[in-house]
Amino acid sequence: MQTAPDPAMASEPSRAQIDAGSGWLLLEFGATWCGHCQLAKPLVAAFVQQHGVPHQWVEDGKGRPLGRSFSVKLWPTLILLRDGQEVGRVVRPAVADDLDALAATLAR
Repeated sequence: MQTAPDPAMASEPSRAQIDAGSGWLLLEFGATWCGHCQLAKPLVAAFVQQHGVPHQWVEDGKGRPLGRSFSVKLWPTLILLRDGQEVGRVVRPAVADDLDALAATLAR
């Protein structure tokens, strides 16, 4: 019996695609049902808008290889990449100041 492909999995970039990227990218790992993720959504949206950084939300959880490849343990986890390389990470931001380290990295 064949099952329909999971649309969330189909849209998830591969680690090879991420590693081959150029420029800035903010990956946001989370789950739609996660309370911490829901609370952080406005903070992340404001950060993305203020800094103009490309943003990719990634559904994470059991069987999701991209999150495992980045050793994501808690949600949300924000990973800032430049040219496919991790240059910053914030786990469970609760206030705007929690994103200051990422903003400082973008300013370099």
